[in-house]
Amino acid sequence: MQPIPSQRSPLARLPFYYGWAVVVIAFITMGLGVNARISFSLLFPPILDEFGWTRGATAGFFAVGFLVSSVMSPLIGMAMDRLGPRLVFPFGGVIVACGLILGTYASQPWHFFVTLGALVVGGSVIIAYIGHSAFLPNWFVRRRGLAIGIAFSGVGVFGMVMLPWMQTIIDNDGWRAACWTLAILVLVTVVPLNLLCQRRRPQDLGLRPDGDAVPADQAAADQTPDNVVDKAWADTDWTLRRAMATSRFWWLGGAFFCALYAYYAVQVHQTKYLLEIGFSSEEAAFALGLVGLFGVAGLLVLGHLSDRIGREWAWSIACVGFASCYGLLILMGSHSAPWLVYPMVAAQGLLGYGMSPNYAAIPAELFQGRHYGTIFGTLSLAATIGGAAGPWLTGYLFDRYQSYEPAFWLALVLSALSILCVWMAAPRKVRAVAGRIPRRA
Repeated sequence: MQPIPSQRSPLARLPFYYGWAVVVIAFITMGLGVNARISFSLLFPPILDEFGWTRGATAGFFAVGFLVSSVMSPLIGMAMDRLGPRLVFPFGGVIVACGLILGTYASQPWHFFVTLGALVVGGSVIIAYIGHSAFLPNWFVRRRGLAIGIAFSGVGVFGMVMLPWMQTIIDNDGWRAACWTLAILVLVTVVPLNLLCQRRRPQDLGLRPDGDAVPADQAAADQTPDNVVDKAWADTDWTLRRAMATSRFWWLGGAFFCALYAYYAVQVHQTKYLLEIGFSSEEAAFALGLVGLFGVAGLLVLGHLSDRIGREWAWSIACVGFASCYGLLILMGSHSAPWLVYPMVAAQGLLGYGMSPNYAAIPAELFQGRHYGTIFGTLSLAATIGGAAGPWLTGYLFDRYQSYEPAFWLALVLSALSILCVWMAAPRKVRAVAGRIPRRA
């Protein structure tokens, strides 16, 4: 296949490295997109202090954003199948920036539901995990977990710098100045980088996944990949309707719901919880940033490990990390031992964040094909509903019991349930990861 002239990019002169260029652009876009959403945890306390609303209502801004994103998820997948990231991501960046700017003029709860909720949290899903997961697996097969882990590690790298920096701006100039700063940063990086350089799949440029050479003849191109375990399943032209008729689709949806519930509940409420049990605002912000630091290692290690030992094992390790995180948070509430924050942060970042590469890789192992973006976007409904339910229900349970402990126990149980669901989805029975190919029957 010859490269399509209208889709040429300056980076296309380096075809072997183009896949890794795609990863670098995703690294930057993810770093800004996800941290725009995570920064809600830092904006949460000053907004509470200024307006005096209940925690459940204020955390509801985040929940509304995830409900909006749950509606958008299938649309993001369809848009990625038809338009590709070079158009979808700049649009998402503009939406997030507008939400941050308009949020600085908000004075009523419904203002925040629209701006920080629907536009920032909802819009960030376009340029965060869901948007990237809908196309990034196309670029790699043997190194899929590692490549996605590198791209997603931008969240942690940017978080180490951005979150303490955002907290400093909030402390010195207020939360509105922090929103303006982040909005400008998104506009000048996410929009031009993706518009100029990003592409949906290597075949659009006449390239192959993993930087492999283009086969000399059609017979070689049509040969069944050596990682396929279930050829009949892999050869199926998966549409959304066919995928939804399988039990694997629903088990995977359950795994996503439970995991994302645990993932986002702690992100939104961790800062406020640490402040209440005696940490300063600087220490709480540092802990949130430290999660990102550990998360970089977690993404890279578990991403690579998933290519060697399998997606189910890597997902299980990540969920054990979140369960341990919640267990340590519960322990910190009854034992005044400040050092416990370090294993808590390590469990959350080093292990828990490692689920992200598999969030993108597992659906591709099961349902890759022409309609993968649409299938993944629909699957992500479960993830976004879980992400919405976690922060809201955690805030509601706190308002009801005046304690985070019941909510943390619930998140711990859901983390364990996610492990069961992913083993039932069984991606290993469709495509073997690179490290398991010699061991196939």
